[in-house]
Amino acid sequence: METILTMPVSFSDNAIQEILRLQQEADFDNNKSLRVGVKGGGCSGMTYVLEFDEIKNNDQLYDNGQFKFIMDKSHGIYLLGMEVNWEGGLNSRGFTFNNPNASSTCGCGTSFAV
Repeated sequence: METILTMPVSFSDNAIQEILRLQQEADFDNNKSLRVGVKGGGCSGMTYVLEFDEIKNNDQLYDNGQFKFIMDKSHGIYLLGMEVNWEGGLNSRGFTFNNPNASSTCGCGTSFAV
């Protein structure tokens, strides 16, 4: 699989550190890559996908210099220019998504409409 250099998605420093930490866990499966994507559902129509998964035929592989991630080729239209961040506070903990393509988002921040 060819590695693509132009990044459709960026990651904040906090997100990079959290992803690298997760990859260092003792039970991490090195055969899986970080998947960034979307799927239907959620209160706004589409939900973000951020998980470790095996590479599939329709995926493109990206390398941001810190780690590699995969994304279905058809998801770029929804995610181009998005930044993934990690919030580590007591009141808000988890990955967040700043997507310039979203026409609306829900209160939980994990679903959006285009």
